[in-house]
Amino acid sequence: MKRKTAVSFAAALVSAASAAFTYRAFRRDMERAKKCISSGNTVVNTSRGPIEYASVGEGFPLLIIHGAGGGFDQLYGFETHARLSNLGFRLIFVSRFGYLGTPLPKDASTRAQVDLYAALLDTLGIERVGVVAVSAGAPSGLQFVTRYPDRCVALALLVPAAYVPGLSATFPAAPPWMEFFRNTLLGSDFAFWLATKVARGTLIKNILGTPLDVAESAGADERLRLDDVLMNILPVSKRRAGLLNDVQVVTHLEPASLAQIKVPVLLVSSEDCLYGTFRSARYLAKQILGSRLVIYPKGGHLWVGHDIEVQKELMEFLRPHAVKGLAATRSTSAVV
Repeated sequence: MKRKTAVSFAAALVSAASAAFTYRAFRRDMERAKKCISSGNTVVNTSRGPIEYASVGEGFPLLIIHGAGGGFDQLYGFETHARLSNLGFRLIFVSRFGYLGTPLPKDASTRAQVDLYAALLDTLGIERVGVVAVSAGAPSGLQFVTRYPDRCVALALLVPAAYVPGLSATFPAAPPWMEFFRNTLLGSDFAFWLATKVARGTLIKNILGTPLDVAESAGADERLRLDDVLMNILPVSKRRAGLLNDVQVVTHLEPASLAQIKVPVLLVSSEDCLYGTFRSARYLAKQILGSRLVIYPKGGHLWVGHDIEVQKELMEFLRPHAVKGLAATRSTSAVV
């Protein structure tokens, strides 16, 4: 009897110690996450309402539109954008509707989101920009170009969510695990954090849209990038409204006015993207005259194994267009 009591007591101690260690690790990661979302950002009131943004670098401005699960910080510290800022660009990272410091309004449509981008540029005194939009940020990137054609000099769409006729008006249909994601992982920072520790593979496949074999065979830098993207979703409680709104947007995509797009366009995706963005990219490339299409055979939704190549594509694509855009801006200013 005494031995059973001792074993039970020892098990309770181990369990308590494990719980304490887990809680400390959770608090440490949450403090790091909260520090990231409170550094370098500001919320401004525009004619269309408040929007959060962060600005890095000097030179021709690029409007950076994040994907699902993001906010201004999703791409803020990535090496790609650090290099762009060093090449003479001013990077403007926004938080879309429902993410972090940008509230979710009653009208959270893509059109309303685009009008808010334009209002932000007005507030900042910026006339023209290049646009880089990722994944679920692509619908508003496309509509910005068609709704405000004189304000965009070039558009880069990475793994774009976009309407493709003949397939479905959805991108993609909500999978069975979505209810669990909505009700459990989106409802608790701790639940999501714990999932990154005990179900990393499931999240990489079902949230990051990347095949496990691609993730597991990636180099150390790319595996670290995957982990960074997952951890960057924390605190998920500050992104929940935006994520749920994105589900509505990307599962009810509408055709864009592609024939109106006259600016240079770069499209990047992977054949094995589990969200099927290669179909969107191919369709857009056929419809947009003169666009450049880059499709990798493997890489998933985060183009794993090709990040350096994507960086190079972005830089080579954006730099000449930015030079022209800056020259045009200066010319207009001189006339005025």
